[in-house]
Amino acid sequence: METLANLAMGFSIALTPYTLMLAIIGCFVGTIIGALPGLGPSNGVALLIPISFSMGLDAISALVLLTSVYYGAMYGGRISSILLNIPGDEPAMMTTLDGYPMAKQGKASEALVVSGVASFVGAMLATIGLMIFAPYLARVAYQFGPAEYFALYMLAFCTLGGIGSSNQAKAAMAAAIGLGIAMIGLDKTTGMPRFTFGELHLMDGVDFLVAIVGLFAVAEVFHFIESHGKDSAIGVKLGKILVPWRMLKQTSGAMLRGTGIGFVAGVLPGAGASLGSFLAYMAEKSVAKGADKASFGKGNPKGVAAPEAGNNAAAGGALVPMLTLGVPGSGTTAVLLALLLTLNITPGPLLFAERPEVVWSLIASLLIANVVLLLMNVPMVKVFVKILSVPAWVLLPGVTMIAFVGIYSLTGSSFDMLLMVAFGVLGYVMRKLGIPTVPVILGILLGNAMEDNLRRAMVLSNGDWWYLLSSPIAIGLWIAAIVGFVAPIFLRRILKKPAVPHDPTLNED
Repeated sequence: METLANLAMGFSIALTPYTLMLAIIGCFVGTIIGALPGLGPSNGVALLIPISFSMGLDAISALVLLTSVYYGAMYGGRISSILLNIPGDEPAMMTTLDGYPMAKQGKASEALVVSGVASFVGAMLATIGLMIFAPYLARVAYQFGPAEYFALYMLAFCTLGGIGSSNQAKAAMAAAIGLGIAMIGLDKTTGMPRFTFGELHLMDGVDFLVAIVGLFAVAEVFHFIESHGKDSAIGVKLGKILVPWRMLKQTSGAMLRGTGIGFVAGVLPGAGASLGSFLAYMAEKSVAKGADKASFGKGNPKGVAAPEAGNNAAAGGALVPMLTLGVPGSGTTAVLLALLLTLNITPGPLLFAERPEVVWSLIASLLIANVVLLLMNVPMVKVFVKILSVPAWVLLPGVTMIAFVGIYSLTGSSFDMLLMVAFGVLGYVMRKLGIPTVPVILGILLGNAMEDNLRRAMVLSNGDWWYLLSSPIAIGLWIAAIVGFVAPIFLRRILKKPAVPHDPTLNED
């Protein structure tokens, strides 16, 4: 009954005309961002954070707008995957395996409708899961002390290295870079400057929004200049949009299985939608038999439904650890965590008790956004397809302008604009070297909290390092961290991804 009462309160906020308008705008903009190859949800949300501040949005409005963009981008990624064989972002990569062959067979509209419905099923059930499980996880989090939180942060970094990257050493290096950047500024305990090199602008540390926009958006502009000189073009013809009811019935089981797998993958810190999409596809292929199994990779609708349900369910699942523990479950939720911290809202178990209006209005808005996205993505899919023809010479200046104007309106500092460009160069170089950028963001976001909890643990234990293993929860988290980092080394050959055309514009979620 308490959950229903809280949800009713959330709907009373979410159904106000202003909040509803923001959700609809976010869904529309997010679908466009997801449809454009290379941008993805992380870049889209990072770009719009400064804009939301310059618009003067309060905490609830900003969170509703950006999470709607997040969900919309997860929906939109399937469009270019099916029509161009170019994933809008990495989680949509598995959709290309059967989506594009369906389009080449003249079933582009069927593939788009099936993927849209699968996205709706995955996202809606995951949002319901968020509503049910997040409060219980928040209650468990009350038992967390400094040792448990430090182990939890280590789990996030280790799973990002083990699951979210193909090279653990590079992921660990990226996390170390992020933690080093987080140390810049005045030490909270001694007041001594660290890594400032005498620069007064760095005394307060590096603004994580500047780092996020630089590493994601500006780096994407540099990469886009290098690799997207030609205008995009639709590779297959899109016929009349009809709802294939029989095909939807045949793929309903794949949608439900993909949703369950994706939600669990999303809840795991650092795993994200990419893992959810991959596991959902492989699980569906493993349960198929005979000719049905042989048709995977050749245009099987279940090969479209399962990964789309999986990646959208993972998007909802990733919000669970972010809201309850303050640990992002994906790259995009790391960006959303930065938004909350900027708004002086600290995610964690106390969030549900102290700011229930923020949590429950967000959940209610996500439920509404899923319905809006379904109604928007099926009849209006031809409108979004037209977006794919936007030439690079129009798109690039727009992305650049939004990044610079947004950051300047937020900080009012020309130094921060130069710093953003520097992070853009760093992000571009890291992508050229195959080093993931998400661990850098995670290190910047969690570095100070990780240091604070380590210091508290050492104060409570008089410097005894064994205190970090002083509870069953902490021991369990350390074991999970070690397994999450080491196990993929041995499992990667077994769970080898099917060969897909490599696209250098892919981003981590």
